[in-house]
Amino acid sequence: MTDRTRLEPSIVRRRRRPIGILVALAVAASLAVVSAGTAGAEGDAPIPPPRPRGTVELQILAFNDYHGHLEADTPGTVGDNPAGGSEYLSTVLSTLRTGNEHSVTVAAGDLVGGSPFLSGLFRDEPSVESLEAMQLDIAGVGNHEFDDGVDELLRLQNGGCHPVDGCFFADQPYDGADFTWVSSNVVDEHGHTPLSALEIREYGGVPVAFIGMTLEGTPSLVAQSGIEGYRFLDEVETANRIVRHVRATKGIRAFVVLLHEGGEQEDDAGIDTCDGISGPIVDIADNLHPDIDVIVTGHTHEPYNCMLPDPRGRLRPVTSAFSFGRVVSEIDIDLNTRTGNVRRARTTATNHVVDQTVVAPDPALTAVLDKWRPLADVLGDRPVGTITEAIVLGGTPT
Repeated sequence: MTDRTRLEPSIVRRRRRPIGILVALAVAASLAVVSAGTAGAEGDAPIPPPRPRGTVELQILAFNDYHGHLEADTPGTVGDNPAGGSEYLSTVLSTLRTGNEHSVTVAAGDLVGGSPFLSGLFRDEPSVESLEAMQLDIAGVGNHEFDDGVDELLRLQNGGCHPVDGCFFADQPYDGADFTWVSSNVVDEHGHTPLSALEIREYGGVPVAFIGMTLEGTPSLVAQSGIEGYRFLDEVETANRIVRHVRATKGIRAFVVLLHEGGEQEDDAGIDTCDGISGPIVDIADNLHPDIDVIVTGHTHEPYNCMLPDPRGRLRPVTSAFSFGRVVSEIDIDLNTRTGNVRRARTTATNHVVDQTVVAPDPALTAVLDKWRPLADVLGDRPVGTITEAIVLGGTPT
């Protein structure tokens, strides 16, 4: 593989991708996506002014910390209702895309690693396959993507059977992810990023740069042997340097950061609110370059939907979509076709619940589950060891 430096992106147009959810689209057309509230900062968001001429509308759908939660019984709840799971997440994404000429689906890291049995048993290849089926486009890289080291992350991106486990399906060698992982602040001794540093897509002729940022503290959370020779740079300094470079060399004026770091609200706050936001994201948002228009975050497994001021005092969305596919953040921005800037006054954001009691499962994702479950059943019944006496938790028999 040829390393790409974090400062030399290439412009690519939105790919034509196979639609793997035709049946789900028919179902989704009749469904209303459940939203927990209105978008923006604390209180009611102002009604945007009328859309001016020379504008391209771009819908950004975002989630984070998926962690291979394919099955419906593993993600947990939102309120009292079961939420998340790949089949339901896919339906919500499809429903939200309906009627939008320009839509991009992104994630803010930890899509793999720390996964339940069905995905973790197979080196998270099922997680990648499910994300492809729900048409993920661009993903930031979290700390868990480095659990098994840089080489394994490159395999998940580029393809190839596992060096120890081999091919899980002999007639279907693993072919890599068709979405792009991006991380700009993980570099080797030469300053090169192992993955794409950023992704540039065009919408209605207007380029938008998507910059990935991995948790700077990743080395304290993963095995050192897998990341030997790599440095994890400061997120703010790296992002700001890249924005300045891309503006100067490419003339791009619209930027989205996919950041695997976050914050939290006060206890009992809603999933679509910004109630007493705290944590690292506050300082990061205060200092990220003012030309960054959207900040999609993760890592803390907390939901929030904030409009926070940039260093020039202009509001921009800072979102987090809970975890395990239980929430989708929808961020709508308007791109000025003449200047390439985002019209900030028209930006809105809403966190939607992936409520299993409201939406129907996507058959395409059910097919992914049905492919892997039989293999999991076989391996799950295979003894891996024996014990000679009871093993008790904390010394107390239960």
